[in-house]
Amino acid sequence: MSGELWALVTVAATVALFHTLTGPDHYLPFVVMGRARSWSLSRTMGLTFLCGLGHVGSSIVLGLVGVAWGISVFHLGRTEEARGQIAAWMLFIFGCTYLVWALWRLAKGKSHSHLHVHADGTIHTHAHTHHDEHAHVHGKKGLTPWILFTIFVFGPCEPLIPLVMVPAARASVFSLVVVTGIFSVVTIATMLVMVTALSTGLQFAGMGRFHRFAHVFAGAALSVCGAGMLLWGW
Repeated sequence: MSGELWALVTVAATVALFHTLTGPDHYLPFVVMGRARSWSLSRTMGLTFLCGLGHVGSSIVLGLVGVAWGISVFHLGRTEEARGQIAAWMLFIFGCTYLVWALWRLAKGKSHSHLHVHADGTIHTHAHTHHDEHAHVHGKKGLTPWILFTIFVFGPCEPLIPLVMVPAARASVFSLVVVTGIFSVVTIATMLVMVTALSTGLQFAGMGRFHRFAHVFAGAALSVCGAGMLLWGW
């Protein structure tokens, strides 16, 4: 490869790594939802990989269309910004909705007392919760993975087009393919590494007594990620 292409590859890899690491929305949603819904690590990783493909793939398609049609970087940037706002609102609304549902579920599962009178005249009470009797994991094939995938498809890789694709396209088609490929691989790999590390850390930490609050934590984390995207452009 030429010196110019090496420089572009280095920029692509560095930008992809920094962009992913500094954006908790790239990995935190999978960690908290996987924990809350008792997904296996392989299932969580599979969803992360698919969402990562949708995340970078949508920006690559937009960038290729822009390069082919000669659309200016300014207009492509405005389009990416609009997509980012849509994705941020989708994540924030989904997180808030999930949080409300989790709090309702938690309140519904609170224990209450029953009074029992035995034949010998003994009277006693005991705590009881109907939620525990029927507690089982839902969502194995629910809408949550599809919602996350849709959000990530709308979510743009903001630096991909202006910092990576346009300079590469001006160099050559080969440079464009190599640079976008490196950006995609580094982005998805970083997402997978972060999800694996955080999920494994939570598993070793135990946190068994806090499991009943897992859905609440998940909803709160998704809401914070959405708010961070809206306020600080994560």
